[in-house]
Amino acid sequence: MTTQPYDLVVRGGTVGTSTGSFVADVAIRGGTIAAIGTGLGQGAREIDATGKYVLPGGIDTHAHVEQVSAGGLLNADSFESATTSAAFGGNTTLVSFAAQHRGLDLRKVVDDYAALAKRGALIDYAFHMIVANPDKKTIEQDLPELIREGHASIKIFMTYDLIKVDDEPLLDLMLTARQHRALICVHAENHGMISWMGRKLVERGYTAPKFHSISHPRGSESEAFTRLITQAALIDQPIMIFHVSTAEGAAVIRQARGQGLKVFAETCPQYLFLTKADLDKPGMEGAKWMCSPPPREIADQDALWQALALGDIQTISSDHAPYRFDETGKLSAGPNANFKQIANGLPGLETRLPLLFDALVSKGRPEFAGRGLEAFVDLTATAPAKIYNLPGKGAIQPGYDADIAIWDPKREVTITDEAMHDLTGFTPFAGHKVMGWPETVIRRGEEIVSEGTLKAKPGSGRWLSRTGGPAAEPTGKLVLEMDPARNFGATIL
Repeated sequence: MTTQPYDLVVRGGTVGTSTGSFVADVAIRGGTIAAIGTGLGQGAREIDATGKYVLPGGIDTHAHVEQVSAGGLLNADSFESATTSAAFGGNTTLVSFAAQHRGLDLRKVVDDYAALAKRGALIDYAFHMIVANPDKKTIEQDLPELIREGHASIKIFMTYDLIKVDDEPLLDLMLTARQHRALICVHAENHGMISWMGRKLVERGYTAPKFHSISHPRGSESEAFTRLITQAALIDQPIMIFHVSTAEGAAVIRQARGQGLKVFAETCPQYLFLTKADLDKPGMEGAKWMCSPPPREIADQDALWQALALGDIQTISSDHAPYRFDETGKLSAGPNANFKQIANGLPGLETRLPLLFDALVSKGRPEFAGRGLEAFVDLTATAPAKIYNLPGKGAIQPGYDADIAIWDPKREVTITDEAMHDLTGFTPFAGHKVMGWPETVIRRGEEIVSEGTLKAKPGSGRWLSRTGGPAAEPTGKLVLEMDPARNFGATIL
């Protein structure tokens, strides 16, 4: 009796998990991981991973792809180009945004966006639904239906004139999310403070890109976090706070989690590796480093690393928002635009994992006390899969999708604009030297990047239907006003 060979065996690499690492073979059959061990049977194809790290493919849960901004600008990347770039950066799953603007029907927005992804995506994907038009149909009909169909997270902006959601409709959206078990994800900054500061700066002639960095007062973040968390506690609705940038913001999250509130949080490489000084460039050059919230200070970087080590912030996403440095993107308002007229956003799908591998694994951030590899896997794959309920993703274990990145820990790379595979034309991390690079990327058992060559076809990525999962389950701890035992019997939730 002969044993059927595995489809693929990755031999002799160091398998990394969120809890430890070990040298082993990984066998793949039918797109899933069939076995992990030593001396596994023959594979129809084999990869020698001796001296390499065999890690889960990255999961980037915050990327703007083929999306029109509130100001009407289509960003630089299609699904094909964005997921190509993501794959070369070691990623196998992406969560991007189906973005409703005011006056648009959410059902049509999601259906049209799904068609773009189906045509172009090379890696697996899911969507967050951006809601900017919280009317009766959106809240009572479209959201419940779309959540049931597998779109289990809702993105809200608390700032920006054209898309912000004010406190009362935000509570309506939280209630709908609670009733249908979806996660609420929020860009939380104080709109009034940002608007006022921007106006005052421009009135006084402070218009260069560098002034963007102070137009978002750091207090606007912690204030909005506090207000958002208070509202979420009223409804007993779990929330994810996007792109934490300040020490004060991280402290608010730590306090809330210490009180038992269900608050999740992410940060991004721009807040861990850049500061506001990066915007201080001649002419309009600093526009390339403009994102919202803006990069802050070295002290904030240290506070964010500490928050990651403590578990107060659980994931690191790219917030990939690609705008070219020309009239189609950053300079759409002309070559002498003021900072208020410049599109906000940075590319980052391809650089996220190499920057973090270098910091956590190669250099070993002291906050992680020798568990840098485990932290890297958890922050970039395992925790995102758990929080956003992506079954079969985020770990190397039998029965899971065979989504694997094989890293050469000794490969030194200087990041350059020319090396990137997205369509932005630049990277804000150009010149950064990193040790460690993903050389082979496997998606559901298929090699999609190998020896610097893309092997996947557009449209070969799969949409991932998901429920809200455990992260979206309310705590059951009701505030006084919502508890019938203490509010004269009123039932509101």
